[in-house]
Amino acid sequence: MEIRRLAGAIGAEVTGLDLRRPLAAAQTAELRRVWLEHGVIVLPGQMLSSDEFMAFAATIGTPVEYPFVKGLDGWPTIIEVKKLEHERVNFGGVWHSDTAYLEQPPMATLLLAREVPPHGGDTLFASQTAAYEALSEGMQRLLAGLRCVNSSAKADTSRTREDRIAEAGRSERRVYGAEHPAVRLHPETGRRALYMNVAHTVQFAGLTEEESAPLLRFLHEHQRKEEFTCRVRWAPGTLALWDNRSTQHYPINDYHGFRRVMHRITLAGDVPRAV
Repeated sequence: MEIRRLAGAIGAEVTGLDLRRPLAAAQTAELRRVWLEHGVIVLPGQMLSSDEFMAFAATIGTPVEYPFVKGLDGWPTIIEVKKLEHERVNFGGVWHSDTAYLEQPPMATLLLAREVPPHGGDTLFASQTAAYEALSEGMQRLLAGLRCVNSSAKADTSRTREDRIAEAGRSERRVYGAEHPAVRLHPETGRRALYMNVAHTVQFAGLTEEESAPLLRFLHEHQRKEEFTCRVRWAPGTLALWDNRSTQHYPINDYHGFRRVMHRITLAGDVPRAV
């Protein structure tokens, strides 16, 4: 196993593993350690079948179904994330951590590239641990007492799901909502991370949307500062695993007229804990 950092705050590329075969216990433990340290890991050249993809995901956590889009036939916890040649809006095309509107948001997400455009379609990741640690002590104290109201119905993110829901949506169309601490304590590393995002966070609990807006605007701009980020460039078989408890991501929508097809698995998480 060889490890190469992608940027200063987040991200590492891991080579030397063939995930078509079961990993030894020591390899799995080391891979998890690297993932927790770097927030997102990228493993190129993993041309996995759906069975192999599921088997690897199960070594990291427990796969769970996505609430809005049905999974692939035979693999209900693998969803297809795609943008077709005629489409202009991409799936999840806004800075976010996955499904923060659930009471128990996923611990992690795995994304496996199946088809990629000839250019563009990269994904940016941002360390919310680094973003938190860069705040002043006064701001950290203020946020420690706040909780965020999150909703699946926020316009920016619901718009990016429309094509996939129309194509493979679930028969039930419900709105999900949950309150979570503005700063969450990572259950494995013990580090603090910002836990609000522009896609799902509506306001702070106990404050109106209007009152919440200035602070949320500052935080959203702070969360995606370049020094907290890395960029992942995809090729067929590239597999990324990211920690949904301490990172955000943003799929760049710069490949109109081309197809991009990815397979995604999310892993069950816990209820976010306050600091």
